[in-house]
Amino acid sequence: MNELEVKNLELVSDGYYVPLMEEFYTIQGEGFHTGKAAYFIRIGGCDVGCHWCDVKESWNASLHPPTHVNTIAENARNHADTVVVTGGEPLTWNMGPLTKALKQYKLKIHLETSGAYPLTGIWDWICLSPKKTKPPRDEWYQVANEVKIIVYNRHDLKWAEMHAERVSKDCALFLQPEWSKRNEVMPFITQYILENPKWRISLQTHKYIGIP
Repeated sequence: MNELEVKNLELVSDGYYVPLMEEFYTIQGEGFHTGKAAYFIRIGGCDVGCHWCDVKESWNASLHPPTHVNTIAENARNHADTVVVTGGEPLTWNMGPLTKALKQYKLKIHLETSGAYPLTGIWDWICLSPKKTKPPRDEWYQVANEVKIIVYNRHDLKWAEMHAERVSKDCALFLQPEWSKRNEVMPFITQYILENPKWRISLQTHKYIGIP
């Protein structure tokens, strides 16, 4: 790690700066809020290491410029009343300052997380997407509003049930085909949901319609 990378990581250590990979206004393509306009804030940094991750460029936090949370909040308020904080893995960092800055503008804040790190920040909606490489901490199960399981093979259905047993009864449950395997896994996901209707299907609709 070079001197600049070290300096950048020091700057984001308290949460008032975050390694911002990108921010953009689009339509939520996955899960419970599919189809809704939202401002996405993608935070750099992740060591969960999913082999099928479609944003591996987010993993190295030192490659993404430390950006003050007030700047991010100002940008967000000009686009939508709903913000989605995603990654990477946002909870690698202290999300308290960022969510506080967003709340100053009365924005609804949604989180997408693996649950691998401690809960920080103020959230209106939490999407928990557990990963086998680094499973969620216990604290996430009772606060999750939805669970989204990425299905790469049949074993992931057993993995899904393990987490469904731990969340609250009001938590929405989604199975989402891993994009590169969608044609292979879609038939057995469909059949599984027909047999287990507590689950719903989540499709990456933004990829189908060609938006970010």
